[in-house]
This record gives sequence, C-alpha cells and structure tokens, in this order.
Amino acid sequence: MFELILLAPVVQVETLSDALDALDALSVSVEDADAHTPAEQALFGEPGMPPPKAGWERSRIVALFATEALARDAATLLQAQDFFAGCHVVAIQAVPEQDWVRLTQSQFTPVEITPEFWIVPTWHEPPAQARQVIRLDPGLAFGTGTHPTTRMCLRWIAARGTSGQSLGRVLDYGCGSGILAIGAAKFGAVAIDAVDIDEAAVESTRANAQANHVQLQTGLPDKAVGRYQTVLANILATPLRVLAPLLCAHVQPGGNLVLAGILERQADELKAAYLPYCQLQVQDEQEGWILMTAQF
Repeated sequence: MFELILLAPVVQVETLSDALDALDALSVSVEDADAHTPAEQALFGEPGMPPPKAGWERSRIVALFATEALARDAATLLQAQDFFAGCHVVAIQAVPEQDWVRLTQSQFTPVEITPEFWIVPTWHEPPAQARQVIRLDPGLAFGTGTHPTTRMCLRWIAARGTSGQSLGRVLDYGCGSGILAIGAAKFGAVAIDAVDIDEAAVESTRANAQANHVQLQTGLPDKAVGRYQTVLANILATPLRVLAPLLCAHVQPGGNLVLAGILERQADELKAAYLPYCQLQVQDEQEGWILMTAQF
C-alpha cells in the first residue's frame, strides 16, 4: 500500500477527494494540517446544526493506493488540473507493515467509570480493583464507554445501584451497543427493554448482553411498552427535543428520566422542550457535555 499526501485549502478539499476517488484511491481521509499546533481548528457536526466545512483552512489529504505506480499516476494527473492551483504534493510513501488487529486493540484499553466499575475489552484483564465489569469490544454500534456522555450515564446508574435506590424496570432508548442497558442489569434493574431504530444496534446489543450474561429485551422502538422506573436516552440534543413527549410518557410516577448527548450550550433549549412534562436539571458535566435528569 502507498499513500499520496496532499496539502490543500478548504475550497479544494471536496474536488480533490472526488478526483482521488475517481482515480481508484482505496480510501481518502482529510485531516487538519495544523493539528497539535496553536493553529489547530475544531470542526463539529450535529443534526439540526449547519453542516461543518469539508475541511480545514490548511487540509492534509491522505489517499491510499494499492501500488506506488497508481499513487504516482494520480499525483501527475492531479497536478495537471486547473483546480490543483494552490495545492501541493507533500509525499508519496509506502505504508509500513502493521499488525492492524493489535494496533486497533491497543487503542482500546479498560475505561474507569468509578474506581470499582470498569468497561473492559475482551483482550484485557480487568483491573485488580474492579468489582463490577462490562465486557465490551468496539463494533458498529455507538457506545464503548470512552465518550463522556456514556461515562456520565453509567456513573448515574452505578450511583443509584450502589446507594440502594432501585432502578426498577428500565428503558434504554437508542441503545447503540447496549452498554447502558447492560450497566443497568449489572446494578440490579428488574427488567430492561433496549431499543434502537438501527437493526445493527439491536443485534449488537443482543450479542453484548449474551457476552455479559445479562437478560435484556431488545428490538425496534415499538418494543418499548408501558411505563418504566428509569428511562435512559443517550442520543443527541435535536432528537431528544423531538422525543420529549414520547420519552416522558414512558416514565412512571416517581420514576427518573436520564438524558445525555447534550452540549453545555444546549441545556436551556432542552429544559424548554421538556418543561410541559417535567423539570430537567443538569446532573453532571464532563468535557463540555452534560447529563440532564428529572424525577416524575
């Protein structure tokens, strides 16, 4: 495998990416050429918000080719195009041989939720201090325990479970990998429905539950029936706003609603969306994300 590395202004990123795809690149990635410097820029995308730019003011485009000849031919053809003005070929280089499985595994290490509660990939031994463990490997569905929203939800679950407050019947709405539902099972939930609009997430949840020896009911959202003592939804702010009446209708009197996937700046709009049904409060904060809860 050989990499063709280009430097380009943001206005040329899409054109170059399309051209590289047409030139049989196996993959094309775009990075901030100023990453890890004071000039680094952050780009964010979220449903309901304006789409992020296609790249950075100084973008590093890396295209992977099967052979060196293909990479060099692509560079020659691109340099002859008018749209290549202002762009530069940085390098054509061989990709070092890697044990890609080991490299991927090295990026996922045990994640501490609390000192005694950990998320541990199957290729790692649990830490000695772990008293409660979820075994989870990265997969197609969201939720490996590394994201602040997931960790905050799991901390809330653990705090309820260890303080003797029952989680009762639990709904995990938008379950992804099933990590929250599995966490609820580990901390004493009496029955759990884990639902998602994505069939791959449902299958992932089912497999992860089996691997952790817990019992869940999984399926599409129509499998969520009746009221629950605990309703968990770690999604994003825009769908959470839309789902306000549905999620609140599933919380039984005296029950708890737990919402995540919300940025700090979105707290007021979520409070307003849920005000007809409950009073949301910010329960936790980490790295610019917040956990919001309400008791019914």
